[in-house]
Amino acid sequence: MVWQYFYAYRFIIVHSKTLVKSFFCCYNEVCALLFIGSVPQGVFCERSSQEGCYLKGVFFMAFDGITIAAMVSELNKNLSGGRINKIAQPENDELLITGKGANGQKRLLLSASASLPLIYFTARNRISPLTAPNFCMLLRKHIGSARITGIRQPGLERVVEFELEHLNELGDVCHKVLIMELMGKHSNIIFCDDQGMILDSIKHVSCNVSSVREVLPGRPYFIPHTQDKLDSLTISREDFMEKVCGSSNAISKALYQTLTGLSPVMAQELCYRASIDGNDDAQALDADAKEQLYTEFSNLMGQIKKEEFTPTIIFKGDEPVEYGVLPFTQYGEGFTSQTFESVSEMLETYYASRDTITRIRQKSADLRKIVQTALDRNRKKLSLQQKQMKDTEKKDKYKIYGELINTYGYGLEEGCRSFKAVNYYNGEEITIPLDPALTPQENSKKYFDRYGKLKRTQEALEIQIADASSEIEHLESISNALDIAAEESDLSQIKEELMEYGYVKRHYGSKKGAKMQVKSKPFHYVSSDGYDIYVGKNNYQNDELTFKFATGNDWWFHAKKMPGSHVVVKTKDGTLPDRTFEEAGNLAAFYSKGRTAPKVEIDYLQKKNVKKPAGAKPGFVVYYTNYSLMASPDITGIKQLS
Repeated sequence: MVWQYFYAYRFIIVHSKTLVKSFFCCYNEVCALLFIGSVPQGVFCERSSQEGCYLKGVFFMAFDGITIAAMVSELNKNLSGGRINKIAQPENDELLITGKGANGQKRLLLSASASLPLIYFTARNRISPLTAPNFCMLLRKHIGSARITGIRQPGLERVVEFELEHLNELGDVCHKVLIMELMGKHSNIIFCDDQGMILDSIKHVSCNVSSVREVLPGRPYFIPHTQDKLDSLTISREDFMEKVCGSSNAISKALYQTLTGLSPVMAQELCYRASIDGNDDAQALDADAKEQLYTEFSNLMGQIKKEEFTPTIIFKGDEPVEYGVLPFTQYGEGFTSQTFESVSEMLETYYASRDTITRIRQKSADLRKIVQTALDRNRKKLSLQQKQMKDTEKKDKYKIYGELINTYGYGLEEGCRSFKAVNYYNGEEITIPLDPALTPQENSKKYFDRYGKLKRTQEALEIQIADASSEIEHLESISNALDIAAEESDLSQIKEELMEYGYVKRHYGSKKGAKMQVKSKPFHYVSSDGYDIYVGKNNYQNDELTFKFATGNDWWFHAKKMPGSHVVVKTKDGTLPDRTFEEAGNLAAFYSKGRTAPKVEIDYLQKKNVKKPAGAKPGFVVYYTNYSLMASPDITGIKQLS
């Protein structure tokens, strides 16, 4: 395994205002954390100063200057000389620009997200607010039909500049510049005039936020030079030898800290091509090693200048672990690669799902908190009720005491504190405590009163425990639905269910700027044998899928005794091959609370045998005859259509 650099991010988890844990993770593990479980309360992320940390393992690529150079080449081929047709702002930090160029109409996504800044062409449309944000309205006013005269990247900086030409209200030709900065948490989209003055930006940065540069209307625009780096495309051989090879750092670190556009992994790649250990001290290299390193660097820059890019994703097994626009040679046995026709296709393949997951987890955070709070409250209530129920087990003993006092108590002396009697239910002799201040009849009545009170308590607790258990089961099913939500429309259905049952207050009237809601649809898979399999994403979908969409002979699957999705396999005559049964069982296991277990027990039966009790909560059903199978929550290889 090759030792590689990674950009470290430090997560500090604070609980009750006390620092309890600090750890480092690589850039894309932010998304992994969001996907695997809910983000702990009080999590803060900051860029670590230890950019040269070593990690024995896999590195997740940064969106570096070389990747942006390849993207700019692709942008020029498709949009340069064309016109902008449409501008939308689906998120607070995103733009979706539709333009028509030499290769027809294209849709370009620009995301200034602090966690995943991206720019690439996409075929997927995004739902936009009914009322466009101010920044979007400004862009539509000035450049809604502008001509794109050029797209460039200053040096190898992580900046893309769109030079635009449009007509003002008087018909005069005007020039504007739309600038996309892809700089981690400092990413931004900035709109400037032809004099370099900022007209507006998607994120406003005041002097209180940054002491380096203000990004506000009326301020001059400039690229922040926070590090004194040299331009990789124009650096001379003498400067390379002096600044890079004369550095006091390890040679790989000297490369990416001295030159623009190079990420740590690309610096390591250069060292590997030159047969140099990236950990070696730069000044300790001999003349031949320095010359070989400069030759490899020059060849790399030559490829960039000639726009000879090969978008590639490196896989370890089925998992993507790295991407780049130039061939990697440092990955050997155990790694495979896949090349793509375009940078956009590569980026969308690698990042789109991560970006969606991140945003869905962020948007569902409030709902998760509501559900978790309600779950904690109901679990605590159930625990107290079960403890009280245990106390009611004494009631039969008090009933027997009362009966035995009535049977044998006629001969008791006044002031007696106890007496012994044979329990005629089991033949055992027992001692019955008595209150000396009461008559035998009064002692008997006291025990019967205790019995009656505990019996009434037991009857009430049975109902309360059933209600609390049902509530917990319902909330756990909603929690599972939040875990598998893939789109905002899925969250809308879950929120509607929470409002229906009083967990979220319903607000009447449409909110200004609210997005048009698209009805959420179940997951749609196709088995290896060609059978359609549908998976409900939440309780409302489960009900609709089972009782409105499925027919009597269709097969129905569900994880046994745990929250999970309803899975329906469509069939005309009720027969299915064994492999389809297994794949449907795997889907039912994967979309259940048992997805982390190696095996999950799955109940399956024909839909005609599934019933819904009157008044049952959404997603809850009963069945009395079923088959069972043990399934693995592994859905690799099952084709998903939607």
